[in-house]
Amino acid sequence: MSQIQLTPAERREQRANAHHLDPVVLVGGDGLTPAVKKEIDAALNAHGLIKVRVFGDDRAARELMYQELAAELNAAPIQHIGKLLVLWRPQPVKERAVDEDRKPGPRDVKVLKYSKRAGQRPEVKQLRVLGNQRLTPGGQVKRAKKPRLTSVKKRQAD
Repeated sequence: MSQIQLTPAERREQRANAHHLDPVVLVGGDGLTPAVKKEIDAALNAHGLIKVRVFGDDRAARELMYQELAAELNAAPIQHIGKLLVLWRPQPVKERAVDEDRKPGPRDVKVLKYSKRAGQRPEVKQLRVLGNQRLTPGGQVKRAKKPRLTSVKKRQAD
């Protein structure tokens, strides 16, 4: 496989995105073992943009490692600064199974409660509303109403 080529503007943007990241994979004294390559590949699949810390002191060996990783893992070399290597590869699209029976999950809602006295700021409450709950106009959380069950006799009559 060959490495991904980026324009200087794209590389600059990826460098800026990687600035706050911590190293995900640490390469020890044994160098690039198959296990380390597998872990870097898994991290690229999970995160897309990763930092790798190499504990070797030889700069030429780190540069060689950097180019080898980019070529073997089909990644774009973003930055090699000191003992840190930054690699990027677009994340694969994850297929999600659509479950039609699935209910909505919890959601966080802000509720404003206005004071009866003029000039007071409204009280802001952060509430978590679960899938089986609803929010009333007064800001109360209530359980959602279940559909009313009809008797067997009434269902047969319809």
